[in-house]
Parts: sequence; C-alpha cells; structure tokens
Amino acid sequence: MAYESSDHDEAPLAVKILIAGGFGVGKTTMVGAVSEVAPLRTEEYLTHASVGVDDLEGLNGKSTTTVALDFGRITVNDHLVLYLFGTPGQERFWFMWNDLVNGALGAVVLVDTRRLEVSFASIDFFESRGVPFIVGVNCFDGVRDRTREEIRRALDLDPQVPLVLCDARDRREGRDVLLALIDHLMAVRTAAAPRPAD
Repeated sequence: MAYESSDHDEAPLAVKILIAGGFGVGKTTMVGAVSEVAPLRTEEYLTHASVGVDDLEGLNGKSTTTVALDFGRITVNDHLVLYLFGTPGQERFWFMWNDLVNGALGAVVLVDTRRLEVSFASIDFFESRGVPFIVGVNCFDGVRDRTREEIRRALDLDPQVPLVLCDARDRREGRDVLLALIDHLMAVRTAAAPRPAD
C-alpha cells in the first residue's frame, strides 16, 4: 500500500523557546498564562534557608520560587508549536541555563522596571552565546512608569533587539510577546541568509 503524504500528515515544526530573566520578574506567571496545557512548575515555598541568599528586595509578598524550570506549550498555527522553558531566576540555579539553552532558537528576557538590574545577567547570557532574544517588560499592575527609550538605555540594548511592554498575567499579551520573538527570529534568519549572486 503506497503512502501518500499530504499537509495533514506533516507534523508541525516544534520550536524551543526560553523564558528568562531575574528572580521574581514573572517567568512562571507568563508560561502559565500562555500555555495551552497544564504547565509544569517546580515552585517551592521560600524558607529561612534562602535568607541572605535570595534577594527579596522589591518582592513584597513573594512566597515561592522556581527551583528547576517551568514548561508549557502553545500552538501558533497548524505548522508551528512553541515549547516554552522558563528558567530559574536565582543566581544559585544559573548553572542550569547552560543545559536549558541547548536547542533553543530564541528567548524572551522578562524585566521588571523596578528592578532592571536583576535581568542584566540574562541579557549578557544570550548576547554572549549569540542566541536571538527580545525583551518583554512586565508592567506589574499596569504600571508603565518608564518609556521604552528609558528602559532600552538602562539595559544598554542593541537597537535591533525588540522591546515589548506586557502584563505577564495576560494570555493575549504573553502571546503577543512570543509572536514578536518569532518575527525577530525570522528577521535574523533572513538577514543571515546568503544573497543570490547577481
């Protein structure tokens, strides 16, 4: 019996994306908000053991922390599925990022304008490895107290790195951040493609 392939037989392209950023910027929240499957979470309650280790300044009320990774999935269309891996934000878990980045096509670096400095290392990480990324500015409680240019200057972002304002709790806004990353990845790929000879 001959096998005839069709568009319906083709599996969608699976793309690995990292959701990164500093401690408490909203990575777990974003993965959970956009995922179409029940997200895998590895959150544990903060205990006295983290006192003096995890910087909780500016994180009033935070009681849990990701101790490994978050995982979720979102289908963009019939041809593209994104697998989302949220990284742990505390410095003591940064060693895991070297494994998590394997096979990733790109990343979203979430930042909190009240604590921009906690995401500097994330930006350095992807820049040093040549992994394309965009910046998602998580506007907690809708507060947008900095302009895009102020944030871009504070993060010392290259002009070609997109910066998107969002609320990580909102599925639609999280989806828009991911679509901005896909557009950026396609632009990077197009720019890197060899040009046909004249």
